[in-house]
Amino acid sequence: MLELFAKQQKIYPKRVWGKYRKMKWATMIATLGLYYLAPFIRWDRGPNAPDQAILIDLPARRAYWFWIEIWPQEVYLLTGILILAAIGLFVVTSMFGRVWCGYFCPQTVWTDLYVWVERIIQGDRNARKRLHDGPWSFDKVGKILATHFIWLVIAWCTAGSFVLYFNDAPTLVRSFFEFDVSPTVLGFIGGLTFSTYLMAGFAREQVCTYMCPYARFQSAMFDKDTLIIGYDEKRGEPRGKHKSGESWEGRGHCVDCTACVQVCPTGIDIRNGLQMECIACGLCVDACNNIMDKLDLPRGLIRYDTTNHMTAEVKGGKEKFHIMRIRTLYYGIIMAVVGCIMLYALINRSQLELHVLHDRSPLFVQLSSGEIRNGYTLKILNKTFEDRTYILSIEGLPDAQIDVKAAGNVDADSLYVPANRVGEYHVFISANVEPGPANDITLTLTDNDGTLHDSYTSTFITQRK
Repeated sequence: MLELFAKQQKIYPKRVWGKYRKMKWATMIATLGLYYLAPFIRWDRGPNAPDQAILIDLPARRAYWFWIEIWPQEVYLLTGILILAAIGLFVVTSMFGRVWCGYFCPQTVWTDLYVWVERIIQGDRNARKRLHDGPWSFDKVGKILATHFIWLVIAWCTAGSFVLYFNDAPTLVRSFFEFDVSPTVLGFIGGLTFSTYLMAGFAREQVCTYMCPYARFQSAMFDKDTLIIGYDEKRGEPRGKHKSGESWEGRGHCVDCTACVQVCPTGIDIRNGLQMECIACGLCVDACNNIMDKLDLPRGLIRYDTTNHMTAEVKGGKEKFHIMRIRTLYYGIIMAVVGCIMLYALINRSQLELHVLHDRSPLFVQLSSGEIRNGYTLKILNKTFEDRTYILSIEGLPDAQIDVKAAGNVDADSLYVPANRVGEYHVFISANVEPGPANDITLTLTDNDGTLHDSYTSTFITQRK
């Protein structure tokens, strides 16, 4: 059966220069700069909070993004962010095709960087092919080792930067120079270094073609007004070689130079139509435009265009690019609704939360005095960056007594919770009531300033069912 499978053909993208290549360079520099430098941005939240602008603090179960702090109980905010990111990707795809894949996808960005390193050391397309296919020599070994060494350095920096988002960046960097890094951090860096080296150095277009699910369902978001890369078959066919001075009468402008194929990072021929492997990077457009310039022919044989516009040109008319369509309108409405819900949640976000859990065993105890006592576990979320003391009160149970079981002199008027922490207390509530149906009670927590308060409704059980 193995003879039925063809060996993977290594792709050697050729260097090209043009508008879209410049855009890719600018995007790569911006995204990589943001990725590597963002952990070092500081944001003052007060003396009792981390000052890293973007931080996922796993030990404290917090996520920080500048002025926004997300607790585990606020997972709905993460859900909203994921929904907005997904719908935003759908909107961009429906309007501009796979520009995310061609310009912003991490796989594309790091592969671009690795190919650039490979080209600097080993040469352009033909030189790299000769080196790969040629016999082993000191020159070949030296160039390959240099290439892979720089790849590993980039992968290590990439992995280290990722870990910085989960630790205080300056502290972790200092610990590297002091050789005092935890095995857990080193393990994560090692795994991420290997995965970056593998994906950007070897897998490359295979990730886009076989591993990425986005390539599989992208066509569901396309319509006839989606901006895609296309080949003008009417103008380009019949294709064939062209010599200087020959007439263009009866032939197309495509000279079958395969420049568009040679620069493609996924190795496809865009002249065969839009394909799943196309990441809309636009390098084939630059390559074709450069050839058209040399032949003194109009640019745009390969270009970004819409199906409607191409069809209209064939019929001799024109068609404008429509941004507002039913599809994009639906996406926009969904994003607006989710965005408004998240904004409302953030504006009305409480800095104090009270959660109460009734003891299960025993449900209640009748004391020798005749009073009935219930036990509760209180979890107090102090979301402020200041230490707070809270007062606990009860409604719905006349003459109730609150007994706080905690070390030290702690009562219902002095429940202390440190800044940005969760305080846990076990309390007993006693009342002189007759056995009967469970009473609904409301426990209210108020800080000493009276500015923050939260309530929780629970039950006071007086008899077994």
